[in-house]
Amino acid sequence: MSFTEHNDRGFVYLTSSNIATPHAFTTRYGGVSRGIFSSMNLSLSEKDSREDVSANYGILSSALDMPLRNFVHTKQVHGTHIRVIGKDDCVGLFDELTPECDGLITNVPDIPLIAFTADCIPVLLYDPVAGAVGAVHAGWRGTVAGISELAVDMMATEYGCDPKNIMCAVGPGIGQCCFETDRDVPDAIIAILGDDGGKFFIKKGDKYFPDLKGVNKALLMRSGVPEENIEVSDECSMCLHNRYWSHRYTKGMRGNQACVIMLRGTEK
Repeated sequence: MSFTEHNDRGFVYLTSSNIATPHAFTTRYGGVSRGIFSSMNLSLSEKDSREDVSANYGILSSALDMPLRNFVHTKQVHGTHIRVIGKDDCVGLFDELTPECDGLITNVPDIPLIAFTADCIPVLLYDPVAGAVGAVHAGWRGTVAGISELAVDMMATEYGCDPKNIMCAVGPGIGQCCFETDRDVPDAIIAILGDDGGKFFIKKGDKYFPDLKGVNKALLMRSGVPEENIEVSDECSMCLHNRYWSHRYTKGMRGNQACVIMLRGTEK
């Protein structure tokens, strides 16, 4: 398994070899946004112009052959709420009534699900047997509350998915190299993973460096997803702050990249 970089007229994005349905992890490259949002900003909540953000979504939908009118997005609060999405949820990019959530799942074709990150961990899920997909924003709070595991459980409950069939991609996000925290984060990791949690952080002086990607992988495996079904990016958004949006590096002066996934219309 591996991640592949694509360049569509300057729009740079990654795909995972184990997800055989339209999807992407975007980068900062290839959009029309300006200033601190330059250039592929997909955030719907920052102060970028709606015209530029809409144009960026046009670039994304054209490159991935996804219907622009059907994009459904997360309204993120660093929690664990996951929405079940149907056609009635395709209400437009800037809908002010979008419920708060940090994950989306659907078994309806031609609905692109999108979650945003700027250091947090993006997770995509795909069950080719049951015909279902999911997109998850896993910040550290969502991670230690088990949002990745909950997404698998919800796909099983809602769509009859067998976790053994679910293919997962954990995309670019802040790495253990750069995620410096106090004791609260490793304590929360131990709380959810028990003694195994100690594998996912190191201590340097008075600070700790957790591995959020590793924790999400461990939780996906605990939910029943085989290890060989999980691909994890080794790219750190803070180390590669020119390539990815990094909240920590920019001190909040930034846009968002996104993970996006859609069932093909011929699948169901």
